[in-house]
Amino acid sequence: MLDDPARPPIQRWPSEPHLEVSLPEARRVTLRDGKTDATILPVTSPQQVPPPLVEFLCGQLNKEIEAGDTYPMVDPMTVTAFGDYWFQTFGAIMLLGAHDDLATAADNKTGSDDADYWSSVCLGSYYVKSNYPGRSSHVCNAGFLVTDNARNRGVGRLMGESYVDWAPRLGFSYSVFNLVYESNVASMRIWDQLGFQPIGRVKGCGRLKSFPGKLVDAIIYGRELTIGGASESTVRTAVTVALPSDGSQEDPKPVTHELHWRDGYIRATTPAESTKTIRCRSIDH
Repeated sequence: MLDDPARPPIQRWPSEPHLEVSLPEARRVTLRDGKTDATILPVTSPQQVPPPLVEFLCGQLNKEIEAGDTYPMVDPMTVTAFGDYWFQTFGAIMLLGAHDDLATAADNKTGSDDADYWSSVCLGSYYVKSNYPGRSSHVCNAGFLVTDNARNRGVGRLMGESYVDWAPRLGFSYSVFNLVYESNVASMRIWDQLGFQPIGRVKGCGRLKSFPGKLVDAIIYGRELTIGGASESTVRTAVTVALPSDGSQEDPKPVTHELHWRDGYIRATTPAESTKTIRCRSIDH
């Protein structure tokens, strides 16, 4: 999902006249445990990000590059190159706690140096940029990074939800992820759940460290983007679950339900068109 860092940025040209472009505001979210608050903050230039935070995120990306399983690059990036590349058009940073912007988040630092502070509160980051030049610059892509201390906490999913919501507000109408290695099961699960569709496969695309002597395929994902799409997007899948067929708590029978996901809730419709709504964290399919 990461394009060539050495390539000049692709600029939007021109904005479609019917598109209403607006900069997103800070987005409050709750982690997978249901009680830990976090904030996803929009970034529109590298200068908005405190240098120690840029350095921390650069180090996190370089760890992923060195691991050799999720990103195609081989050489690590310098801090300057990373900042210019990651935040050159639009980016987002996810922090623990409630924050209005990065400046106030930096002011909350107490009793620790900058490096320790940002490593303790930064959960992840992503960028958004045009995937093609000129007449196709309304199609975007994105690159995502979850930090070491944020694994298995639902951070990737929450950033993905904000991306689907924010990208159309920036004027983009379609998203393409150019390269998701099929060995990256966690990433593929997120995009499947958020309504992305596989639109292509690149055979033998990756020479990954965890698969010596083997070439790994990459999936190309695509999804239409509409304002409000994050809250209105629906994931539908037919599954067989053991629920009482008559709505009682007795005599559960396997019945096929169509599951509609919206804002973290599932609406399950039975063949008899009765419904149940339950709170959930994800749908695996």
